[in-house]
Amino acid sequence: MNITLLGCGRWGSFIGWYLDKIGHHVTIWGLSDAPQFIEIRDTRKNNMLTFRESIQVTDHLPEAVASADVMIISISSQALRSFLPRLKELNLTGKKLVLCMKGIEIGTGCRLTEIVEDVLPDVPVAVWVGPGHPQSFREGIPNCMVIDSKSDALKKELIQAFSSDLIRFYLGNDLIGTEIGAAAKNTIGIAAGMLDGLKVSSLKGALMSRGTREIARLIKAMGGNELSAYGLCHLGDYEATLFSEFSHNRRFGEMLVKGEKFGLLAEGVDTTKALVELGKKYEVELPICNAVNDVIAGRYTAAEMLSELFLRSVKSEFN
Repeated sequence: MNITLLGCGRWGSFIGWYLDKIGHHVTIWGLSDAPQFIEIRDTRKNNMLTFRESIQVTDHLPEAVASADVMIISISSQALRSFLPRLKELNLTGKKLVLCMKGIEIGTGCRLTEIVEDVLPDVPVAVWVGPGHPQSFREGIPNCMVIDSKSDALKKELIQAFSSDLIRFYLGNDLIGTEIGAAAKNTIGIAAGMLDGLKVSSLKGALMSRGTREIARLIKAMGGNELSAYGLCHLGDYEATLFSEFSHNRRFGEMLVKGEKFGLLAEGVDTTKALVELGKKYEVELPICNAVNDVIAGRYTAAEMLSELFLRSVKSEFN
């Protein structure tokens, strides 16, 4: 396939590296003034990977899109709606879109595929989510991920094209659950980081149990399959998000508790705000999401969150 990566951050650059490695024709596009793009263009490297000369690197969006059978977007989830009109100006006939990003739009509560359907209704879209970090994949450590779409033909085509010994893809069958579960795991990751910062990492077992149940309730209320919360999009991604040193969301939560600044993107911050809005809309209790949001906003201390969530509860485990 001819594949264009739109976005050259941590995940976008890895996906370009990976798809080139397994034999596809890859173009990486980025903003001309973005430091990450400039580094890749000028050195063929970033802080994780070295890119072969077979990968094309460009800041010219029409050129990058024109050459693509498949466009893969990997940018900040909150920037998706403002970015898509740039694609709408171009000829997208016959092209397919894959979102390798996780999030929920603040204000609307829209899932990312819903944003694509709003702006580019004629472009088939899929999502690529699941556990793993570029640093681990670079070392040859395999993992399993999920591709989901409303189109059975599209997700089967992508899984056939993208699978390798490094990444085994599973077929998603619940787009609502896949997207909400993938986004919400970042909120649980922030909570895990807070537990690390408080030096009570032993409570991660309780967090994993309660967090999965909480998100399952929301998925069900939104019309999805609550079992999706127990799959690779959410629970299956907990090791990479709640425990790994490479997890931005876990690290954000830990540094927040310690009063330190985290200078990188932690998608879970905006996702948490959006989840709180969805909880109100669908009348679903989301105690962990609400507590994390309150700590981020400064309405709670992390110690108060810990006491409220784990030390004072007297309730049935599976409500």
